[in-house]
Amino acid sequence: MKNKLVLISLFILPIAIYLVFSTASHNSLFLPTISKNNQEIPSDWSSLDGTKQAMKGKITVLGFVGTEVITNRGNFFNLNQKIYNKYKGFKDFQMIMVVPSGKEKECQQIIDELDPITGDMSGWKFVFSTPEKIQEFYDSYKLNGQLDDNKGTPAVIIVDKELNHRGRNGKNRKGENEYKESYNTISAADLHNEMTDDIKIILREYRLALKKNKNERKDAFRDNIKENIEKQK
Repeated sequence: MKNKLVLISLFILPIAIYLVFSTASHNSLFLPTISKNNQEIPSDWSSLDGTKQAMKGKITVLGFVGTEVITNRGNFFNLNQKIYNKYKGFKDFQMIMVVPSGKEKECQQIIDELDPITGDMSGWKFVFSTPEKIQEFYDSYKLNGQLDDNKGTPAVIIVDKELNHRGRNGKNRKGENEYKESYNTISAADLHNEMTDDIKIILREYRLALKKNKNERKDAFRDNIKENIEKQK
């Protein structure tokens, strides 16, 4: 019994303390789900490089740019510097911006402007469709916010690998109720202080799940070998 207590104090307790102090401001090891099983990017929407874009299997920052692409270039810069540059190294992380058709050249200009200060822009994706279809797609998420007359908004949302909309919905560290469905790209502080924290949590979720699956496979493999050895005896 004494040895077990020693092991707990040496190994388990420090890990538990680390997890507590590494949580986000909403005091959660997991980022709450706002809505489940949302709509995928329609297969008939075009992209800058002509390839089909999808969110399934990726952690996606989803945005709706509208027609004023160049006018709102500062929003792209904020999002690029505060979010994309921090997480572009994760192969399952991407940014998908929804834009009305006809604005392809302006979007390519944004890519060209960001490329010298970013390097790898492969995670920045732009998809194009009609204003009507964009509105329908946006409405399917049942957000509190609204698109403006140009079919754009400065707000972006986080969509996980299973097409679930993720955000804040519960009590924060102060014990106050908190609900946050989107992040304002106009506000560098909002991106730096809250969105960065939330993406960090969701990435950690998947890392922990991957580690758990690997451990379970190792245990199953070990048990299978043990079983075969015992059968041979």
